[in-house]
Amino acid sequence: VLVGISSSGVHSNGFSLVRKVVSDAGLDLHTVYPELSADKKLGEVLLTPTRIYVKPILSLMKECKIHALAHITGGGFWENIPRVLPKGTKAVCESSSWEWPEVFQWLQKNGNIDTHEMYRTFNCGVGMVVALDAADAQKAVEILNNAGEKAWVIGSIAEAKDGEEQVNIN
Repeated sequence: VLVGISSSGVHSNGFSLVRKVVSDAGLDLHTVYPELSADKKLGEVLLTPTRIYVKPILSLMKECKIHALAHITGGGFWENIPRVLPKGTKAVCESSSWEWPEVFQWLQKNGNIDTHEMYRTFNCGVGMVVALDAADAQKAVEILNNAGEKAWVIGSIAEAKDGEEQVNIN
């Protein structure tokens, strides 16, 4: 099973694309855009520091056997998750299992970015993916949520045919 842990925002993903969206849309980094934040300027929202997952992952490791971790950084879902998958497998993620934070919805709308490109470039609200046994999934979500994270089951690992994409997002 794949458990997602929420990101704190854009993290270090896709800042070339972020700059292009801001520039092409004629946006001001020093302006508050209410659809993103009631009190933070655009620049502050986009540069929210990357969440560090060490402490919650160490806590999780004490209680559950983790098979793999994928930090969703540059390259988004398509490049990061396959790095930790065994040969002949794929990740099957259910996009309705989490909600994209406003910043990603805003970037997609203002940049006219298709969904595939969003997942290729950004974390879309999932900063870390934990692969573990299905029997441990709910326990892992509870441990992470109790540690102050926002976590949820986002998918599973399935057999992949030769040449098939290693990440499917439904």
